[in-house]
Amino acid sequence: MLSRRAFLASASVVALAGPVAARTAVASPRIRVEPVPLDAVRLGPSPFRDAVDKNREFLLSLDPDRLLHNFRASAGLKPKAPVYGGWEARGIAGHSLGHYLSACSLMHAQTGDAAVRDRITHIVTDLAECQRAHGDGYIGGTTVERDGKVVDGKIVFEEIRRHIIRTGGFDINGGWVPLYTWHKVHAGLIDAYRIGKIAAALPVMLAMAGYLATILEGLDDAEMQTLLASEYGGLNESYADTFAITGDPRWLRLAERIHDRKILDPLAAEHDQLSGLHANTQIPKLIGLARLYELTGNRDHQTAARFFRDVVVHHHSYVIGGNSEREHFGPPDKIAPFITERTCEACNSYNMLKLTRHVYGWAPDAALFDYYERVHLNHILAHQHPATGMFAYFMPLSAGARRTWSTRDDSFWCCVGSGMESHSKHGDSIYWHDARTLYVNLFIASTLDWDGWKLDLATRFPFEDEVTLTVARPGKTRALALRLPGWAKDPMIAINDVATPIERRDGYALLDRRWRAGDRITLTLPMALKAEPTPDDPTIVAYTHGPVVLAADLGPANAPFDALPPTLVAADAGAALTPLDATAHRFRMADAKPEPATLVPFFAQYDRRTAVYFPTFTADRWAKEEAAFIAGQRASAALAKRTVDVIQLGEQQPEQDHGFASNQSDLLSWDGRAGRQAWWGVGNWLEFDLAVRPGPMAMRVLYWGEETNKDFVILIDGVQIAEERRAEPPVKAFVAKDYAIPPDLTRGKAKVRVRIETRGTDAPVYEVRMIESEAR
Repeated sequence: MLSRRAFLASASVVALAGPVAARTAVASPRIRVEPVPLDAVRLGPSPFRDAVDKNREFLLSLDPDRLLHNFRASAGLKPKAPVYGGWEARGIAGHSLGHYLSACSLMHAQTGDAAVRDRITHIVTDLAECQRAHGDGYIGGTTVERDGKVVDGKIVFEEIRRHIIRTGGFDINGGWVPLYTWHKVHAGLIDAYRIGKIAAALPVMLAMAGYLATILEGLDDAEMQTLLASEYGGLNESYADTFAITGDPRWLRLAERIHDRKILDPLAAEHDQLSGLHANTQIPKLIGLARLYELTGNRDHQTAARFFRDVVVHHHSYVIGGNSEREHFGPPDKIAPFITERTCEACNSYNMLKLTRHVYGWAPDAALFDYYERVHLNHILAHQHPATGMFAYFMPLSAGARRTWSTRDDSFWCCVGSGMESHSKHGDSIYWHDARTLYVNLFIASTLDWDGWKLDLATRFPFEDEVTLTVARPGKTRALALRLPGWAKDPMIAINDVATPIERRDGYALLDRRWRAGDRITLTLPMALKAEPTPDDPTIVAYTHGPVVLAADLGPANAPFDALPPTLVAADAGAALTPLDATAHRFRMADAKPEPATLVPFFAQYDRRTAVYFPTFTADRWAKEEAAFIAGQRASAALAKRTVDVIQLGEQQPEQDHGFASNQSDLLSWDGRAGRQAWWGVGNWLEFDLAVRPGPMAMRVLYWGEETNKDFVILIDGVQIAEERRAEPPVKAFVAKDYAIPPDLTRGKAKVRVRIETRGTDAPVYEVRMIESEAR
């Protein structure tokens, strides 16, 4: 551990060496194409520029001193403003500050706005003061509960230094993912230096990196693997980037050691073992491997990153390109049972786009940007409310679902943090380049002013199929490559109004000529209607029109949806829609039951209830199965109505929200569902809170049907209500069992504490649901 004097001396040297560190930056010969700098792109009128403008308002409405509250308190300095609510008032506090640094840096590059850059300077100055007060490089805002009191989270890092490491998967020594939060701040300082051009961020970042390095370097391999069983974000990426900035091999060695072998080694061997895993715990690890491949040439890193991306995109994603249900990967190619109100966490899509950018940089392929465009348009643009600037955590795809929006002062979820970044940089992937080619990958109204070029891209895409590029000033002799999307039917190109044959390469139209000021390129991309069935059930379909995912409009979000979901009865699902206004992506599904439906762009339904996937029947099958189908739908709706609260065990956010605790337990997963297992023996337990309502209550517990012959008890507020032996014949399916709760245990209460405790075996449980008793 650095002494205070040694830290201050090293920080002074680093501060003086800032320009030298920049000159020793490490380039990568493995990157074939790169995005043009974000500050060379200015957005034109479009929903994307509207999103940037609204996000700028949000960023400037936040008080940096409130985000800095815990950092100053940790350093023994007086906070300048009260802490925010939501996650910032919990153990994960501080992650938002890192996102905010990145978002302000990107926003300044995207818009040139000086006010957001001033915010970066303010924060970096304050963090430097916190570091000086600590005297060892530490800066942090996390907290942890000890002996019933909330204390500074630095204690967790110092325990790790002393080789005290315990984790249940989403904590370290009881602290909520402190390495994840550490990564956000580390990455934010890197962005402040590289993108925000704040030189003072470099010494703060390097001292911070050094503090954690002195801890991690003291762990043996087994201790490191134990530590990495907890979510650590993209910590390997931030250390790799620190090496790229400085050229110091110490940071590269550490980046390589931050390698969760249990997850990453199978991916390097091209094995898909993702089912049941928390999705966004994994994606940043692969972004880190992608960056390490670029810096080292390690082919295993490249293989793992590319294989993971391809598997997630092609075998674990929904029609909007997002992935995960309740934050977890399901079995490959199994979507139909997991179309719910908690699909597609926004952070996952944010990180999958980052990973796709890396893979594209190694070998430009237009198909990679077909995926990028689908996610960018149908998920990222959908997850920020255009009127309020607030963000959605999940993007619900089930029939009748609505989006749940964050609040300005009391949310600060992870998806608020990634949302602040996403909507600060909509211009960052439009234009790419290599030594002789300028690539146009996204069709977003914008102006490029870079390397001699001034290029204007005009379009109302996706609400028109024509894109016009005007050469205001030609740059160095360079070919233009325009992406020809896979969804485009018979694309056409004209130069100065003269039709031009398309020379194709890797999914691009290659235009190689001597450009002159005033040259105008017109790209026409006709959009076709397409039905996309789920991979596991071809009778459940979604619809796209060109790049736009369609959804049935089921009414305002503030009104209840009690009807049956739209169901298509037709001989050919692919021919079931007729256009009302194809330019606006409005279509009619006349043969929907219980009534015809209107389909519109999904992304734009910010305050509407929607349906994205549609069960389909032929007339004969509907005649045979209508009654059973309707009964099943009504039973599901009735259970949802009876449900007071539910916890999905083994899942990070539900456990955090329900005060989960355990003395001895493991995470587990089966058939795409996460769970928890109290250890074999006597007296091992899981416990959590569940809300209750007045009146008779019952508890429904979900088990895997083959996990039988158990012995454990279930208690409510310390009172045993059941001893469960699970003596039923084994079945290969999830099974639910209801337990009546004595009225005295819930009377006058808003919530109860549930405990599952072993009496001789293990106790594997997947979901616990508090429901109104049918006896009411």
